[in-house]
Amino acid sequence: MSERVKAALRAGTLTGVREGGVCRYSAIPYAQAPIGNLRFAPPAPAAWRGEFDATRPGAVSPQLPSRLRGAMGDFTAEQSEDCLNLTVWTPAADSKRRPVVVWLHGGAWQSGGGALDWYDGARLAQRGDVVVVAVNYRLAALGWLYVPGQAANAGLLDQEAAIDWVLDNIHDLGGDPEKITVMGQSAGASSICAMLARQPRFSRAILQSAALGRGFRTAQQADTLGKAFLQAAGADSLDDARKLPVEALLAAQRAPDVVEALRAEGSSRSLFTPVLDGDILPHDIAPALLKASGRADVLVCYTRDEMAAFPDHGTDAASQELGDSVFGAPSRLWARQAAAQGRDAWLARFDVAPTDRFGACHCIELPFVFDTLDAFADAPMLAGLPPAQGEQLARRTQAAWIAFIRGDAPDWPAAPHMEILA
Repeated sequence: MSERVKAALRAGTLTGVREGGVCRYSAIPYAQAPIGNLRFAPPAPAAWRGEFDATRPGAVSPQLPSRLRGAMGDFTAEQSEDCLNLTVWTPAADSKRRPVVVWLHGGAWQSGGGALDWYDGARLAQRGDVVVVAVNYRLAALGWLYVPGQAANAGLLDQEAAIDWVLDNIHDLGGDPEKITVMGQSAGASSICAMLARQPRFSRAILQSAALGRGFRTAQQADTLGKAFLQAAGADSLDDARKLPVEALLAAQRAPDVVEALRAEGSSRSLFTPVLDGDILPHDIAPALLKASGRADVLVCYTRDEMAAFPDHGTDAASQELGDSVFGAPSRLWARQAAAQGRDAWLARFDVAPTDRFGACHCIELPFVFDTLDAFADAPMLAGLPPAQGEQLARRTQAAWIAFIRGDAPDWPAAPHMEILA
């Protein structure tokens, strides 16, 4: 049974939905629609005023199908360039000051969305008496295309704009702007590391399967790929690309010349990633990331068989070794470096492995962090998971994550101890 609820913000009044003791406010714009001249540009402040219907999910950024759908399953969600919105789940839009967690989804900066059912924050909000915020940000070329002399890393600036919106407004939605944890998985977690290397707006972070800088690209590399991409799209300039239908931009990602340019780079990175442009992110990211690891208390986790979710990999020794070099070792190092600089740090590894094919693969922790096993019902990576085991692991995972979000400690020793979750 659901009922309509209201929340009064400075910009106006939100109409949301209360279900099962949690209020959900969806599709709240934190920036203007990045269309027309705003395509590829840094986010512009949201301009809505008055009454806003926040009862229906917001659109996610236009994207191609995820390369991980073989493990995770697929999703259907509205796609639109008018995607700079967020969802808030709160026990009540009252004057209580609850801890807040802001979620940045993964998807290699190419796919995904905060508005997906996979990341429904209702159970986390209710179980922890916390406020959960899930963010949509621009993906692929729309968020990460690099053209020398133009603003770079629009997708990263989107994420920071969303956090700024939370800082400015969450007190009207039952949250405490002084108790914010930013949580991300994969590309979302690496984005958190990039923000901590800049001017962080938060001092608590949950990093799930972060590649921790490996995914970042030099300006020269990004320029080479950007030129190949624009040529494939039929654009001679960024202004030309602003006039193209978004379908042309998506199609250009698959153009043979673009695929070849990415293969020639030899990095195994995604086509579009954060760029070390010398302005938004420094050319030399390593010392900035070392300093960044001392700017936030962290809960860091990864999975035992990370690479098994990716095409052409499995649970064999070579895949495990690669997964540990890309995700495991950097996660352990970040936790050690944080602790060495006086921060609180906890470390965990997910070993839950319902299938032989996927093992404890990349993304396996997501249904337990959000307790959304129902939304992941068709995920091949979870096939055969006994319901009792799933429920028990979801409760244990949420208890630990909520403790951290509330400023307390998970129920295991601090890093370098690594807790096994299975």
